[in-house]
Amino acid sequence: MIVDTHVHVGNKLDFSMPPETVLASMKKYKIDYSLVSSIDSTETDHLQKLLPKELQTPQEESLEILLDFVKKNPDKIGAAVWVKPATEKLSKNFKKLILDNRDYIFAVKFHPFHSNVVFGGEETKAYIEFAAENGFPIVTHTAATFESHPRRVYETAKKYPSVNFVMVHLGLGTDNKEAISLAAECKNLYGDTTWVPVENTLEFIKKAGIEKIFFGSDSPIDGLDTYHHNRKGEKSIYQDYFNKLPLLLGKEEYDMLMWKNAVDFFGLPLKK
Repeated sequence: MIVDTHVHVGNKLDFSMPPETVLASMKKYKIDYSLVSSIDSTETDHLQKLLPKELQTPQEESLEILLDFVKKNPDKIGAAVWVKPATEKLSKNFKKLILDNRDYIFAVKFHPFHSNVVFGGEETKAYIEFAAENGFPIVTHTAATFESHPRRVYETAKKYPSVNFVMVHLGLGTDNKEAISLAAECKNLYGDTTWVPVENTLEFIKKAGIEKIFFGSDSPIDGLDTYHHNRKGEKSIYQDYFNKLPLLLGKEEYDMLMWKNAVDFFGLPLKK
């Protein structure tokens, strides 16, 4: 079994990731279950310039569209609600929408780069406290930039010891070493494999523990065949996870990384 904890849907910026592509990719590459967030909640462009109002999708609308997809495929798809701390407040209606759909929502998702807000900063506080109060884990984009740096997540995890935090990418654009060290130091700080080389994932397992990392991919960011190759036709690193890693880990460890950890951590509706 494979559970991908970092999948997207939506149409924003230069990304087009319709639900049909997600399902087709899952079928083609034998992904059993995906935790999906909607890129429609992006707040800034690739230069971190705020998108004009007419190009913004309200977070409530974004979630409603995602939930429609999830409810049509509850045995294959779960939701991570992508929040918009730069342009929106945590309204009563939005909170109600989330809490009314707890059977389908398994995490709160931040993208500090595409919100251009510092993770753990004032804009994110209400959302983090909402997650804390209601038992949601938090998944967040991490990279070399200040607002998204793994150290911001580490600092926030220390402030909220009852909340579990996942550093997506383990610091995109870095050698992943600092994120690995931080995860090893902090009990409630976890990681995922999105764009992380297999060798670095093995280092994470050695230093922070097999139970603290999940398989994730960003699919279908490079299209239907994200698991196989990128937009240039170059082999995807995920081929190493499917073909190389099983030879480097024992079966139980491999299963923990690829699906069992995710089921336990997010409370996914799958049988172990």
